[in-house]
Amino acid sequence: MSVGMIESVIILVLFAMLIGTAIAIINMEQLFPVVIMSAIFSLLSALLFVVMDAVDVAFTEAAVGAGVTTVLLLGTIAVTRKTTLVSKRSDAIPFIVVFITGAGLIYGTLDMPNFGDPNSPANAYVRPEYLERTIPEIDIPNVVTAILASYRGFDTLGEAAVVFTAGIGVLLLLSGLSFRRDDEEEDN
Repeated sequence: MSVGMIESVIILVLFAMLIGTAIAIINMEQLFPVVIMSAIFSLLSALLFVVMDAVDVAFTEAAVGAGVTTVLLLGTIAVTRKTTLVSKRSDAIPFIVVFITGAGLIYGTLDMPNFGDPNSPANAYVRPEYLERTIPEIDIPNVVTAILASYRGFDTLGEAAVVFTAGIGVLLLLSGLSFRRDDEEEDN
């Protein structure tokens, strides 16, 4: 079995696990297991990104999706209901909207070049330019680090600001949670 075949099998297994996790989330009524399954979904997504050689995206997904979001949702559950309310409305309209959105996204990807295609614009024009200019201009031997820290520095700064803001929001939410509980206990 070749390495490419093993990677394809791993990707398919991870996608199957993602689909299974999503179906499990849809069928749950208790919010705590939904949050935990959402964290598992984020970790599976991060694993998928690692297998697809997008380690920076995997790191962000693991930190924000599984870490910060899970803490934020657990804090939200602590101050709200523990179960979902059963909706009396039909699920047809949301399903149709999701189906149309998914179909549009799939249609949009049909025009994209194949993954790793050497003739794609990114590989034919952008990659050689970065590989040629990075070491003479920046003098950092790791091209990925040089691109993230220098050429895409503002983008990386923005991502760090988003993660920092989310962390501060979670800390503020959790600190307010203890005050609310103290107030509720005094009222009783």
